[in-house]
Amino acid sequence: MIEEPTALTIRKHWPRPSSDQVRALSSVPTSFIADALGGGGAMDMRIKLLGDANDFPRCAAGPAVTTDNGPGDVLGTLAAITKIQSGDVLVAGFSAHQGCAAAGDRVMGMLKNAGGAALVTDGPVRDYAGIVDVGLPVWCTGLNPASPFSSGPATVGLPVNLGGQQVCSGDLIVADTDGVVVVPYEKIDAVIVRIDAIKTLEATLDAEVEQGLKTPDAILELLDGPQTTYIDV
Repeated sequence: MIEEPTALTIRKHWPRPSSDQVRALSSVPTSFIADALGGGGAMDMRIKLLGDANDFPRCAAGPAVTTDNGPGDVLGTLAAITKIQSGDVLVAGFSAHQGCAAAGDRVMGMLKNAGGAALVTDGPVRDYAGIVDVGLPVWCTGLNPASPFSSGPATVGLPVNLGGQQVCSGDLIVADTDGVVVVPYEKIDAVIVRIDAIKTLEATLDAEVEQGLKTPDAILELLDGPQTTYIDV
């Protein structure tokens, strides 16, 4: 007979980004950070900020605390809240299950009480009015009133695949109205260094568009060069 798995597997410790590292990226648009990662790091567009414009903060940044629940289960999420430190983002894998909620207002209230900054999940949530009262932002796939269960098995602190990205506890999560980007722990400093150059480039391009730019010079050169073939049909 196959033995039943333990209900919870919890990693005790992981590296954490410093407060300076979090601050350096906390006000940076996710699009800039994705560019700094070479076009990577962005979660599936179905994971988006819940709510109307004035219901929640529109951005969040903080160290990831990960949990991997089974579909329809929230045992790992409840256990992961015990590992939350001030400013952390709870990243709750739900196996992309859409048949019930991955969290509700009570879970969000407990997350806030623990000092958490936001929830990111690949499932829906419920109790919208209550979540608004709690005031923490949620990035999720939408709303579903059905309740989950909490029996496991689940993991806390181990890597989780969510929204097309692998997230490890200690990675830096940056989220805004465009979506969610994961900055791997070991790449945080490199992204911070790269951001200044990207900000300069973006500002230059914005100014050129405002001044009437229609086509970038690089595209015009390509159109006139040997890499473009014109045909008559």
